[in-house]
Amino acid sequence: MKRLFDAVAVVLIAPLLVIWHVARFGGNEIRESAFRTLSQLLSLTPGVPGDFLRRAFYRRTLPAVGDGLCLSFGSVLATSEVRIGHNVYIGAHCNIGHSTIGNDVLVGSGVMILGGQRQHAFRRRDIPIRLQGGTFEPVTIGRDCWIGNGAIVGADIGDGSVVGAGAVVLERVEALSIMRGNPAVRVGVREHRA
Repeated sequence: MKRLFDAVAVVLIAPLLVIWHVARFGGNEIRESAFRTLSQLLSLTPGVPGDFLRRAFYRRTLPAVGDGLCLSFGSVLATSEVRIGHNVYIGAHCNIGHSTIGNDVLVGSGVMILGGQRQHAFRRRDIPIRLQGGTFEPVTIGRDCWIGNGAIVGADIGDGSVVGAGAVVLERVEALSIMRGNPAVRVGVREHRA
């Protein structure tokens, strides 16, 4: 049954894929603008039908999307450079910037994954901040991580880590860390218990 729904989703998103492929010829800025527009449009489709449509679209437009992706209502991918592993769940109303998300990752609702921390330059006072440019740096979320609701992630997170709800991650997180707070601090380590 799932294969049938996947096939129907591909047919339904075909017009969006045509728009995406045409926009790719317009250069990087037009391509990314089209991608954000289509991502926002698809984010508004609720429930299971929305999950199938989003998964079908991202499998055909992103560099890597593993099996078992669930991207919930209202969640938007801000760039076509996102890479997503197998069995990833992304909750409702998330904004995912330039990032790589490993296998078996859980992302709670309302999470923001930034494209690094240098998106906007602001040193010069004679030029408006919006005109000073910036740099997008991919953020990596390791495998088997859990990012709690409302967290903001601006740095890499090591394999097997847990980031508490509302935490703000500004520094690289070591593997198996348990983080919480603003800014996030390490409050524990995941241990193996039988």
